[in-house]
Amino acid sequence: MSNVSLIDGGVTAPNGFSSSGIHCGVKHRRKDLALLFSSSECSAAALYTTNRAKAAPLMVTQSHLTDGRANGAVISSGYANALTGERGLRDAEEMARVAGKVLGCDPRSIVVATTGVIGEYLPMDKIVGGIEKAGGALGTTKKHARDSALAIMTTDTVPKMAAASVALADGTKVTLGGMAKGSGMISPELKKSHATMLCFITTDAAASPKALELMLASAADETLNMLNVDGDRSTNDMCVIFANGAANNSKIADCDPIFLEALKTLLQSLTKQLARDGEGAKKMIEAKIIGAGNLKEARVAARAVVMSNLVKAAVFGEDPNFGRIISAIGASGAELNLAKIELRLVSEYGIAELMSKGELVALVGNRTYARARQLLKSNQITIEVDLGTGGNAEATAWGCDLTYDYVKINAEYTT
Repeated sequence: MSNVSLIDGGVTAPNGFSSSGIHCGVKHRRKDLALLFSSSECSAAALYTTNRAKAAPLMVTQSHLTDGRANGAVISSGYANALTGERGLRDAEEMARVAGKVLGCDPRSIVVATTGVIGEYLPMDKIVGGIEKAGGALGTTKKHARDSALAIMTTDTVPKMAAASVALADGTKVTLGGMAKGSGMISPELKKSHATMLCFITTDAAASPKALELMLASAADETLNMLNVDGDRSTNDMCVIFANGAANNSKIADCDPIFLEALKTLLQSLTKQLARDGEGAKKMIEAKIIGAGNLKEARVAARAVVMSNLVKAAVFGEDPNFGRIISAIGASGAELNLAKIELRLVSEYGIAELMSKGELVALVGNRTYARARQLLKSNQITIEVDLGTGGNAEATAWGCDLTYDYVKINAEYTT
């Protein structure tokens, strides 16, 4: 049985981490700059967007993390610092230099992240002053964690943060904390060395950079990489984990199943929070696929459901037009057996069987159709599909509905 517990808190929950979030003037009123810091050097690992038009801070961070060591991060929201050429690289390095000076550590031990409008140069006078201000505001409370989560937001409407604790095999209790942002341009595909999804994870566990990299990649494949809001992959997507060893556990040198489970639990919480707060979203969609021939096909099918604009629009309109779900899965290339496929809808209002042995049973005007409409009034919808192949692979993906507000937000993003 799992001994992982989700607890109250964010990036400051593990021992030895402090953070801050302040307003430096990049945005009109809201917080727009965050610092994350461990006075003890951390093992670190990161996953980056597969978008080939990578932003300057990602390239700088990749360079800084080649040795798998770090002390913290500086994050600015408002401008992405993407497609900004050599000046963008210089500005990202300058952010690290100033943060290193303020925090008393090597600038190369600083992760740099930015998020916002693509193509604009950073207002470095404001950001430099903001880093200095944020350095004086560092603290270890939940409020400090929340302030930093607020400061990295762009079109997000709520901060995303989570924390978890677990006892390792040697009996040591370790804590993990996290914060994330992202409402639009969300369809991450995070891999080793490759409006934005940013995620920062802290832990007081002792672990090697190699172990962190292995476990982060595994956990992200089941969580962040199964998230979709609008099918667009950002230039700035990044997920970083810092482990400072303050818990004094036996050092994790390889993939540790207990720590991995805790990391997955933490990331799943953040993933669901991101899905709920998709741009303009009213409803979260969870797609559960079972009966797939292999894990790859299960994941492909699950993502196909949450990526379908037709499915997303139907959920928004509370319209049980669920032939769209099977159509999306069929177009994904995942193997299915139409003679045995099963489809059901689950929400707080109950369960409705929509398809049995390859035939839709929720037809306009019948009782099942009316039941499905009632279930769709919930703000959290689970779509369960058994592909009927006889396989036992399964996967879950998360997304949100497609609303009028999504179009409005993105039609007026810079104006």
